[in-house]
Amino acid sequence: MAVNVEDLTDRRQKQVEVPNDRRKDKEREQLIVDHIPLVRYLVGRMTLQLPQHLDLQDLMSAAMIGLINAADRFDPSRGVLFKTFAEQHVRGTILDELRSYDVLSRSMRDKYKHLARELCSLEHQLGRNPTSEEVAAALGISQDEYFRLLDDVHVFTFISLDDSWEDDDGNPLCLADVLCESEAKSPQQQVMMMQLAETLGQAIEALPEKERLAVTLYYNEDFNLKEIGVTLGLTESRISQLISQAMVRLRSRLKLHKN
Repeated sequence: MAVNVEDLTDRRQKQVEVPNDRRKDKEREQLIVDHIPLVRYLVGRMTLQLPQHLDLQDLMSAAMIGLINAADRFDPSRGVLFKTFAEQHVRGTILDELRSYDVLSRSMRDKYKHLARELCSLEHQLGRNPTSEEVAAALGISQDEYFRLLDDVHVFTFISLDDSWEDDDGNPLCLADVLCESEAKSPQQQVMMMQLAETLGQAIEALPEKERLAVTLYYNEDFNLKEIGVTLGLTESRISQLISQAMVRLRSRLKLHKN
């Protein structure tokens, strides 16, 4: 009986592929299971100062989709840690979900844009970061009203800072990744991160001292608002305002760099 070598080769190849596929599926499932705590952490971290009416379960579902997509797209041969890769995807899906809620009204968005323009204009006029008093005066409101405005637009400044950029492969790269100093990145991301880090570092150094400390402790040291408040001797509300104001300043600098 004649033996068809090609048929035997194809059959053998399929026998090898089946176990390999099963192994890959198990590895993928394990990656997802092992990083569910990361999803919970990121959701909790990113929604700490968001309105209470937001549905955390919906955000968790969106974040899990980000984790699953990350597991599907992950390529260990690129030399990037899965944790870093997954963080970017999970953060991106959370931000997309938050944006879909439209948590700020149109009038509040207009107020934020007006605030950003005045801060940028004053910075150019003065050659330095304007103080809260100077910004309030430029806006034609009292300092207390200005602080309330910072409270109101906190959500937008948070989302605005974390707007996703993309590397050459279309993978999401959030500005918070620069602040948080993720451990491993693709070569394209390394170049972009170096450029962003240099611009961002200069912008952070130019911040008023308390704003600089608040941003550094929140993003680099993983402090929550209460812990930062204890460190700086300020209330959580004031820390939130300082970070909001700093985010508007940093965002304008990074927008110039991106353009």
